[in-house]
Amino acid sequence: MKNRDQQLLDDKKQLNRYGYAQELLRDMGGFSNFAISFSIISILTGAVSLYGHGLLYGGPGMMGFGWTIVAFFVLLVAASLSELASAIPTAGALYHWAATLKGTRIGWYTAWINLIGQIGIVAGIDYSVALFADPLLATLFGYATTDTTTLIVFGFILLLHGILNHVGIKIVAKLNDFSAWYHMIVVGILVVSLAFFTKDGLQPIDYLFQVGQTFSDKPYFLAFLIGLLQAQWTFTGYDASAHTIEETVHPRVRAPWGIYNSVAFSFVFGFIMLAFVTLSIQDANGAVNSDNAFIYVISQALGGTFGNIVLWLVTFAMFFCGLSSITSFSRMLYAFSRDNGMPLSRHWAEISRKFRTPAKAIWLAVILSFILALIDYITKLINPDVGYSTIAFLTAVSVVGLYVAYGIPIFLKLRAESRGIFKPKHYGPWSLGKWSKPINIVSLIWITFICIMMVIPPNQMAAYALIGMFIILVIMDLGYYKKHFKGPQAALEKSLDEIRKLEDEFEHKKK
Repeated sequence: MKNRDQQLLDDKKQLNRYGYAQELLRDMGGFSNFAISFSIISILTGAVSLYGHGLLYGGPGMMGFGWTIVAFFVLLVAASLSELASAIPTAGALYHWAATLKGTRIGWYTAWINLIGQIGIVAGIDYSVALFADPLLATLFGYATTDTTTLIVFGFILLLHGILNHVGIKIVAKLNDFSAWYHMIVVGILVVSLAFFTKDGLQPIDYLFQVGQTFSDKPYFLAFLIGLLQAQWTFTGYDASAHTIEETVHPRVRAPWGIYNSVAFSFVFGFIMLAFVTLSIQDANGAVNSDNAFIYVISQALGGTFGNIVLWLVTFAMFFCGLSSITSFSRMLYAFSRDNGMPLSRHWAEISRKFRTPAKAIWLAVILSFILALIDYITKLINPDVGYSTIAFLTAVSVVGLYVAYGIPIFLKLRAESRGIFKPKHYGPWSLGKWSKPINIVSLIWITFICIMMVIPPNQMAAYALIGMFIILVIMDLGYYKKHFKGPQAALEKSLDEIRKLEDEFEHKKK
């Protein structure tokens, strides 16, 4: 077994092969790499903040069947991404994989689509924190909760996350490690509390798998599919293990396992938590008509004081989730900017000499996330009768943006394999072997399906936002891409030449 110094040297040489210097501090172990994705997935954020959405559309059966169905397919997507992380271990991740497999233009689009999803996930997570923290703070300080107070709390939370990320990866890594254990402990506290202290006892177990009941105006089958947003948004952001790959020791093994295990552990712990929360429901109709279904259920089950303590514990878990998401987002911005993929790239690729973090990229992530929520806030001021919730809008944007970005390199790998460009020797030590192709194909089918489901009514505002962003992206393609973006650095130029040569040979053979 290699000692740490030898492993660090090997990791540095591996990164140098792709044309990059070791600028970021490589200090993350395997658990820290897993913890950042596990914290961003955060079953105490996604599953909790959208609990009312899932219950409204799919009823209690959404928690038993919906969660399990989504988790199964997401595990396949995570396995597909893990293979690529092992094969091409750079912080650029999705966009670097796409550019290596096909070319700079598709890599550039992948990066921007991923960026759109990252804006949505950071905004969605920290807005979820605000939705829980604002009423709890209002109770403490005696003010009335409004959309304005929620936005202010949201801005303050983003500010704290920016500061903590700015001061260094060591403190963030430690907080991420703590966050992973904290999530598991809080889930344990919540489950035990509901199992033994629910006022009127738990529902029978078959209530968790009760289908056919919806509190919406949609037919149940369609309503159930719309309700999948709850689970699908929860299982996002696990590419963070790849974005922090240049800060991870022995990354070609640890980062893939970080991606895959974060989804697997989240499924298990999330299912247990949702089962007990759902079985503690006494008035489902009252829950879906309340301002926050999860808070309503917990308060009804555990009472005022005890319920508030549990809700504070959940809120702190959400806070750690947002902290990790800023880390992931800023690394993606940093990696893309060092390849000159964005306007003013030299700023976003700048590393703080004192803290060795991409400081300006961190603050850009904070600002962009706040702007997305601010646009929604202004829209509601102009038209207060809109028929969607802010959290559904933000989460739908993040799901579509991230999963399209996940799907592009998976599709390109299949394409490269069929053309003899990507061969078994190109895989890293983490590989699916003979199962790779069928798992990749099923992953792409699921991604296509779920992206369509996330933008149909009542989430059509997310579709409009994504269309608007894509139009801006096409304009940037014409005005910026051609003049400035040359693609991932030195090693990529060589790999692209080899790919073009192989493609020319392939086309010649076809003729």
